[in-house]
Amino acid sequence: MTAETFTPTVGVTMTPAAVAHVRKQLAKKPDARGIRLAIRKSGCSGFMYETEWVTEQGEDDAVFTVDNVDVYVERQHLPLVNGTEIDFIREGLNSMFHFRNPNATAECGCGESFSIS
Repeated sequence: MTAETFTPTVGVTMTPAAVAHVRKQLAKKPDARGIRLAIRKSGCSGFMYETEWVTEQGEDDAVFTVDNVDVYVERQHLPLVNGTEIDFIREGLNSMFHFRNPNATAECGCGESFSIS
């Protein structure tokens, strides 16, 4: 008997506010196809979210379409972000993406980074 790791494909979702924001930004970038959610080791908790506009799909990308907006995630990052909901919030004069990640076991006080047990 062997043990295998299984990551169910839940994907990444977006709230209507995030979809509206991304659509508005994509309208200003005719060469962009969607948005990438990436993870890098950084921050006070271990990992940090990064977003960028995608002009070309990578070979290792999983693509999740939410209300006609494509969200690209490298397959190697899926175990860290699978099930994440991307929201777009406004706090006073500031606006930003907010990530609700069911895999995160802790977040730093500033909300910029997270850790996974």
